[in-house]
Amino acid sequence: MSSIARVQIVDCRLGNLFSVRQACLHAGLDAFVSSSFETLDEVDGIILPGVGAFGHAMQNLQELELIEPLIRVVREGKPLLGICLGMQLLFEESEEFGTNPGLGLLSGNVRRLPNQTTSSGKLRVPNVGWHRVEVSPQKSSEPIGEIIRDGAYMYFVHSYRVIPNEESDILTFTEYGQLRYCSAVQRKNIIGVQFHPERSAKGGIQFYRNWAALIQRTAENDRSIELSVGTR
Repeated sequence: MSSIARVQIVDCRLGNLFSVRQACLHAGLDAFVSSSFETLDEVDGIILPGVGAFGHAMQNLQELELIEPLIRVVREGKPLLGICLGMQLLFEESEEFGTNPGLGLLSGNVRRLPNQTTSSGKLRVPNVGWHRVEVSPQKSSEPIGEIIRDGAYMYFVHSYRVIPNEESDILTFTEYGQLRYCSAVQRKNIIGVQFHPERSAKGGIQFYRNWAALIQRTAENDRSIELSVGTR
């Protein structure tokens, strides 16, 4: 009988952690909030949420001694989900309030949404509201493309966007005015989303369920390998 996947929601002192945890519980995950680096090795998956400034978040992670352990476990294969600012932190640097280095788990940078003018006037920044996500053609034929429904509407609140150097890292696109930008990324065990699944109603909960099923399979495969090695 399979056990419930255990997930650590990283508390970097920014973001609505309660909403993320409640969404995880609805999706069938055993989720807890912690700023401890010592538990990162023990869980089946990690969620890095965040709302606020990029540099402030990285400073908090540094003060909590989370940067090195977080990078290590993810590079070792631990599933990681970055949400909103948490997705942006996965990249090499951001231009928000000057140049700030990120975790560097993905290649690319973070840039402010450009000023745009439509027939109705100047387009608002930050971008706040519901927008459609389009699964990248490169991902649509892969199993990972099934984690989010093509054409789903998700809730966004952001002023900055990620610009991946590797097109193969792009999971979804979203349009805002005339801009078509990357709204979700994926590489191996890393997934990042610019939108807030926990604020995206049924579609967001389904996203969490899909991610839960993904890390559950990963955890069960890892346990099978451990049992196999232990019986040799």
